[in-house]
Amino acid sequence: MTEPFETITVDTDRVACDGGGGPLGHPKVYLNLGAEGRVECPYCSRVFVLREGATPHEHAH
Repeated sequence: MTEPFETITVDTDRVACDGGGGPLGHPKVYLNLGAEGRVECPYCSRVFVLREGATPHEHAH
């Protein structure tokens, strides 16, 4: 039985993940949560979710 991957609630739709540093760390990557408000880190499988009620950045068109 494996532990579920860490879920991190954030207030912005753009996050940086480095795996938490230490021996389990990885190179820092920047991730966009996108329209669904969640993203999984391709390195460490942490899941970032946008906090309910948080306002994503408005992107200029």
